Amino acid sequence: MNIDVYDSYATTSKGLMHFDVFVESGTAEDVAFGYGQAWLKSIGENESGLEQSRCNFCHTEIANPNVKQHIEENGHFILKMEGCPVNS
Repeated sequence: MNIDVYDSYATTSKGLMHFDVFVESGTAEDVAFGYGQAWLKSIGENESGLEQSRCNFCHTEIANPNVKQHIEENGHFILKMEGCPVNS
């Protein structure tokens, strides 16, 4: 499965959070943005901390089996990076 990677930065109660939103290639940009906002809300952060201008298409790659399965089941995958909670 080819996936599109959206490099995302959100302003949160804990500072700047950096994460990627992975979606199946061809998924609309606003859908990827919505997944990023929904994830923020799911971890208790304000979804408005992610602005459309800070959730940008980065590149396309081939998904590893775990990411592929997660996307097939949930429509997206969040790769947590700087400032993200460990258990979310």
